[in-house]
Amino acid sequence: MRLGLLYSGGKDSTLAALLCAEFYDVTLVTGSFGITDDWEHARDAAEAVGFPHERLDLDREVADDAVERMLADGFPRNAIQDVHEHALEQLAEMEFDAIADGTRRDDRVPTVSRAQAQSLEDRHEVDYIAPLSGFGRGAVDRIVEAELDVTIGPSEEIRRADYEAELRALLADEHGPAAIEDVFPAHDQTFVTGTR
Repeated sequence: MRLGLLYSGGKDSTLAALLCAEFYDVTLVTGSFGITDDWEHARDAAEAVGFPHERLDLDREVADDAVERMLADGFPRNAIQDVHEHALEQLAEMEFDAIADGTRRDDRVPTVSRAQAQSLEDRHEVDYIAPLSGFGRGAVDRIVEAELDVTIGPSEEIRRADYEAELRALLADEHGPAAIEDVFPAHDQTFVTGTR
């Protein structure tokens, strides 16, 4: 069975791929609005851990709406959730038997509710898998430390291909670099460079 997993090149989505590989033929899929070439970082990470990779074109209007929502809210949470839901919808329209992401049990964003998962499955005739839904951050960190080579650092410095990277670029382009600091709290990101 073929499974498409939304992939950023970070530790969570990489661990999710490794867990799913026991039962599925996994392809890592990175959503891109075409704003930057950051999706290529995920392609490089996928190659480093031995999975095929595809780029998924996302609707630019969703990115524009997300930037406006972040500015109105003063934080990125709701906008990131909107983008993730859009990406899952687009992924579900691809030729996969199942779709997945790297959301963890204790994630604040993005999340996928039971109702959202059931709706995706019913409307697209695809299984939705959340392989990390029973794992908290501590458990993920311990497994990752044992199994993956990871670079960790401030979000603005780490190579990555999550939604945030392109939304930051769009926000800076349309509202100036200072808008990034107004919207995004300082936090660390991860980038996977291989397995151990």
